[in-house]
Amino acid sequence: MTKVVFYKHKGNFYGFHEIGHAGYGEFGTDIICSALSAMTMLIINTIETVWGVDVKYEIDDETTDITVTVKEAVPKYASSDEKQFAVSGLIQGYFYQLMDMIEDYGDYIDVEEVEKPI
Repeated sequence: MTKVVFYKHKGNFYGFHEIGHAGYGEFGTDIICSALSAMTMLIINTIETVWGVDVKYEIDDETTDITVTVKEAVPKYASSDEKQFAVSGLIQGYFYQLMDMIEDYGDYIDVEEVEKPI
């Protein structure tokens, strides 16, 4: 099972940590893991390339753990309201996408949100 823990600070989504292998299919052919990886890279690339915002991320190829944090998603650190809302909203959109996926793949994905200072 893959667990995704979303980080929030005062209600603003600013990152997440993905842990584990979904176990839907064999390693390298698991469509759940592929979907999570693709969505994660879309988030990282959109924030960095489209909005020009610094993203801190670590990807451990051996354990499949991924951690993504973006300080600018929190108003205190944002260079503009637009970027803060865009970044936080994209991460929150990922949260809701995974909540939808749980309806069909709940045995393979677990999602949690935690209030955590940045």
